[in-house]
Amino acid sequence: MQDLLKKFENKKPEITFEWSDSETEAEGWVVINSLRGGAAGGGTRMRKGLDKREVESLAKTMEVKFTVSGPAIGGAKSGINFDPNDPRKDQVLDRWYKAVMPLLKSYYGTGGDLNVDEIHEVIPITESYGLWHPQEGVVNGHYHATEPQKIRKIGQLRQGVSKVLEDPTFTPNGPKKYTVADMITGYGVAEAVRHYYKIWGGKLEGKRAIIQGWGNVGAAAACFLAVEGVKIVGIIDREGGLIREGGFSLDEIRSLFVKRAGNKLVADELIPFEEINSRIWDLESEIFVPAAASRLVTQEQAERLVKAGLEVISCGANVPFADSEIFFGPIGAWTDTQVSVIPDFIANCGMARVFAYLMSEQAEVTDQAIFADVSKTIEKALKKVKKENPEKIKLAESSFKIALAQLV
Repeated sequence: MQDLLKKFENKKPEITFEWSDSETEAEGWVVINSLRGGAAGGGTRMRKGLDKREVESLAKTMEVKFTVSGPAIGGAKSGINFDPNDPRKDQVLDRWYKAVMPLLKSYYGTGGDLNVDEIHEVIPITESYGLWHPQEGVVNGHYHATEPQKIRKIGQLRQGVSKVLEDPTFTPNGPKKYTVADMITGYGVAEAVRHYYKIWGGKLEGKRAIIQGWGNVGAAAACFLAVEGVKIVGIIDREGGLIREGGFSLDEIRSLFVKRAGNKLVADELIPFEEINSRIWDLESEIFVPAAASRLVTQEQAERLVKAGLEVISCGANVPFADSEIFFGPIGAWTDTQVSVIPDFIANCGMARVFAYLMSEQAEVTDQAIFADVSKTIEKALKKVKKENPEKIKLAESSFKIALAQLV
């Protein structure tokens, strides 16, 4: 597996597009790892300090993810090094999408990612430059769709991704309306945990969980886990967190979801970051959902979680361990030998799978059909892993072996 991984990690990406903004200090990259199947896909992220290497590693992660979610295309990613809180963000995104438009028309499909919103930013801006949908490049490059097929596939994408959820099963309730894009990745992360206990054995109800990050992925995963009877005992976010050893009720978790300020945890009794960071890793819990930024979980934190009784990690963030290696460094590898690690490309494949499903011939644009398809895709991937490795450790290693056999 390590040889396959090295080979895949060290292969130079097919296309790297570099951009410097004419009016601000922003700089950006599109990295297309390969045009496998004639196209490549991956979202657009923005953060201060982002560099080309991060975009490259995320493009490779996307390629691995497509072996699970489909379609059989190459991995790509867009990254912009700019402060997302800067008031000039909208203009920067506007100039960025104008510059990458030829790629998006031909063979590259994108979407939202860290600090870039699919529904409110990506779709309106790309639409203003004549793109029917941010996945149009995949429809053209991979499916070689005829005009009627293209109209149908893009129609399904336009309707499905921004579909307002009507089924209360899939929303935290409250006055706000939520879309498929808001909830689906967190749903998949929670479903990965549910399927894990179903496939490898064990009762999910009553298990305790720690959530890292309270954006769409972490907060939604917490809601869906709480519905299954999981007790959320700790939440750690950028500026602070919460601990409740007996677990928060489902209503409390839903209320914390609804009260978020953007992607930020908002609560009266917020514990300051330094204090929560010193305490949370020793909380007794069986489930850990890292769903904040990439490369945050340290060796010490992993060791403390394992010591406190951890059983399974469902990776909501891409590459959550603080390793410098693209996929699988010493922290990730060590943790994989101690507990069940469901890797990001299975656990958080929800949005990628929605795109693939909505581009397929048999897609039904209903809440139930879209969510059931994501759940089935994750279950199928985990059953393949169980067949390769019935043990409760080295799940991530086995998952990589299955994926890389298709790519290298």
